[in-house]
Amino acid sequence: MKIRDTSGWTMFIFGILAILFGTVGLIRPELLLSILGFEVIDRAQRAAGDYTVVYATAASMASFNMGIYYVLAAWNDLKKFYTWTVPFRTLTFAIFTTIVLAGIAPTRFIAVGIWELVGGLATGAALYTESHPR
Repeated sequence: MKIRDTSGWTMFIFGILAILFGTVGLIRPELLLSILGFEVIDRAQRAAGDYTVVYATAASMASFNMGIYYVLAAWNDLKKFYTWTVPFRTLTFAIFTTIVLAGIAPTRFIAVGIWELVGGLATGAALYTESHPR
């Protein structure tokens, strides 16, 4: 298991970042909410039925798991998986940007969408360059 090329490195780096952000959210969901620009309310002040922290923890677990998938894909040079991620990361950018523009999420949340778009474009460009050598 080793990373063989640029596309693998884009996947590996994205995976490590997803694992790190997921870990932060699992350990301190309020810190993750703060980083993303959401107002953080003390748990004791949350209304009954407010599942913000639960949802942030669940999303963090998904990020952690996804990060592991990306790292394993990079270590095993699973180009087909890399290719699948590009349009879905672009879709993620579109959805996250839309919810920011619609006022559903704070402006700082756009960073998540940009992170997805830049990562997806980097992987897509690397895949294209690797499949079209000069």
